[in-house]
Amino acid sequence: MCGIVPMLALLAGLGLGFGAGVAAAAPATATATVTATATVSASTAPQPLDRALHEQIIAIPAGPALDVSLETTVFKPDGPGPFPLLIINHGKQGGDPHLQARDRFVYMASAFVRRGYAVLVPMRSGYAQSTGRYRDFGCDMGANGEAQAADIADVIRYARAQRWIDADRIVVAGQSYGGLASVALAARGMAGVRGVLNFAGGLRLDDDDDCDWQAALVQAYARYGAAASVPSLWFYGANDSYFSPALAQRMWQAYQRGGGRASLVAYGPFKRDAHVMLASRDGVPVWLPRTERFLRSIGMPTRVVNVIPEPPAPRASHFAVLDDINAVPYLSDSGRAAYRSFLQRGTPRAFAVSPSGAWGWAEEGEDPNRRALDVCQDGSAQACRLYSVDDSVVWSPQRERKEMTSGRTE
Repeated sequence: MCGIVPMLALLAGLGLGFGAGVAAAAPATATATVTATATVSASTAPQPLDRALHEQIIAIPAGPALDVSLETTVFKPDGPGPFPLLIINHGKQGGDPHLQARDRFVYMASAFVRRGYAVLVPMRSGYAQSTGRYRDFGCDMGANGEAQAADIADVIRYARAQRWIDADRIVVAGQSYGGLASVALAARGMAGVRGVLNFAGGLRLDDDDDCDWQAALVQAYARYGAAASVPSLWFYGANDSYFSPALAQRMWQAYQRGGGRASLVAYGPFKRDAHVMLASRDGVPVWLPRTERFLRSIGMPTRVVNVIPEPPAPRASHFAVLDDINAVPYLSDSGRAAYRSFLQRGTPRAFAVSPSGAWGWAEEGEDPNRRALDVCQDGSAQACRLYSVDDSVVWSPQRERKEMTSGRTE
């Protein structure tokens, strides 16, 4: 696999966990339930646009002939601008890149919009709904990163021509393969780019026995460092499942020896896998303080200028204690086993149920409440509702009756 993260551990590089159960067609006395890991449902469910962040999806022309269209998510503050710009670059999951979901990095995007930035999250050539072809150079990590950086360069050129963008105040960030591409971009000397943020940047090849991918990464970073003209800030965690602390040190040292200016934040372990820290709600306290210091050092704004309210969290119902598995309504024995397993998951997390016997859960990533409802609803003709969120039970019979009357499904 062209490794950023296994599908079941991470979806689209975002660290999503989820599962679902569907009530089997059977006589009323039967208790059998068919369960499945809902990889397709969670990856294809449409993500509502965030109106508070003025989220929209645009197409940016790319490629030598500008005949490739990059599906790009835009977040921005109120007003006409011009705004300083953050460009966030995604990683790569295994399999066909066109099947990869649109990335949003909403926690990072929100933090920057609050500070007055516009944010672009482009899907590169061959990914998601972007046209063009994914370019793979095998064990030549330098060429891999540079090919991905070509798309980022086209996004920058497009952005600098927009009246709502401050063409001289741009920061480029990337996670995993997007981090490698962002550091490769720093070697291009793009006008307007003041700095780069590298979150667990790299590319791992597990299906090529002839490739020493770790040594190839070190060589690529040395090459990038020799040409880099802007400073960068690197984040690597102690329990990153793909890039060990020793490898992170080797890559960083090679970059510096090549002439690159980079600070490494080795921040220790993060939950079950530091590789997904950037996509986690709980990762913000890890990366934001150091990022603000870096931004100030390169003349970029850090003061909060926009108030963006957090979506309201479901209130605890006190219907039952969280770990009372027998209290969860509608579930068969296999559904209760799934809920027991769900209780071992980390927060943020959510579990949804339906009178049909269907259920769904989600953890980490963006909006686990919505994702739990989505995967439950995919297997149910009746409405699914949240039973528990994080460490609280939020379901009760009274709330369900009220929501059924009002037509709500949350």
